[in-house]
Amino acid sequence: MENDILMDDKNILVMKLLHYFIIDKNYNPIILQGVENEIWLENLDEDYKVVRIVSGYIHNDEQFNFDIFKTKRIVKKIKKKTLSFRMDTLSIFLDLGDNVSQDIHAIPHVECVKINTEADFKKSDVIKRVFPDLVKKLKFNEKGMALFAKITSDINEHNKKDAKKINSVFKNNFPMITYWLIAINVILYVIPILFGQYNNLINGYCVWGPAIRDGQYYRLLTGIFLHGGIFHLLFNCYALYVIGSQVENYLSKFKFLVIYLVAGISGSLFSMIFGGNYASIGASGAIFGLMGALVYFGYHYRVYLGNVVKSQIIPLIVLNLMLGFFMTGIDNFAHIGGLIGGTLISIALGVKDKSTWFEQMNGWIITIIFLIFAYYMAFIYVA
Repeated sequence: MENDILMDDKNILVMKLLHYFIIDKNYNPIILQGVENEIWLENLDEDYKVVRIVSGYIHNDEQFNFDIFKTKRIVKKIKKKTLSFRMDTLSIFLDLGDNVSQDIHAIPHVECVKINTEADFKKSDVIKRVFPDLVKKLKFNEKGMALFAKITSDINEHNKKDAKKINSVFKNNFPMITYWLIAINVILYVIPILFGQYNNLINGYCVWGPAIRDGQYYRLLTGIFLHGGIFHLLFNCYALYVIGSQVENYLSKFKFLVIYLVAGISGSLFSMIFGGNYASIGASGAIFGLMGALVYFGYHYRVYLGNVVKSQIIPLIVLNLMLGFFMTGIDNFAHIGGLIGGTLISIALGVKDKSTWFEQMNGWIITIIFLIFAYYMAFIYVA
């Protein structure tokens, strides 16, 4: 009985399609409860983010319309989970009855393809346009159980490689740079107090527009390592420990340090632009930049972190920005500048195995334009 099922033309076609979309197009299966006779696959980097392989028999318009209704409802949930604005879906029907009279190509964002045999893929304009190599990839030398064994083996091997990549991204590494930055912040607070030089250090190295415009450019960087009190220091060090260790782990130590420094300098420039002649100190602008980097990373890995980004990271950013506008003594413009600078440089540096060359190049261009604009506003326009 098992051999009969495996030798069925429709089941063989399903296996071949799974092999193509998983191995050649890097789609991943979507686990759905209560869904029968259909397989859902997703790849957020493809034109069709979702591909459905429907093997169940649909014999009339009523069943077809219900299928489309169900599809749109499920896709809507996937969009929310993956923070996607648009999710075009391709439904491949392997057993669509002749009694279905509705125009299956007239459904917005859900493209439907009716397939009875492999030869029908050659007739589909959608397949030829989006997956032009599909017909060729469906050709196998193996037959029967040998074909089933090959497809199963290839998919298992592919899943192992994917799992290895994911584990390498999310495994816990020692956040050395994060600890170094925390140590620098603590040392530059404790040592000057012990030697009675705290006020002199603040006066000589804080972010202060007039002094920076007079040539003390180092203040743009040194100011992000100074703090105005023990609670200010502890709060920023704790935030740096929680957020920084994640960014360093996900993106690499080098990228983490670059993001931290660029975000900190961006925050300092915004403080000069909008803060008037007030002095500013603290690592919070750089930390906001790390939060922006975390959101950008989470967007690329939204299949794994979608709910975390939406329910925790973004609300944390919004809440802290709102508090900055309503509470005195907080340089919220440094937060905004750091957030923008950190996010842009994250795009430029990219996420391993996810960011495209085109995306990174645009990130560098926008980052450079942003920094030039901030420099002009801070040193020329406002001055």
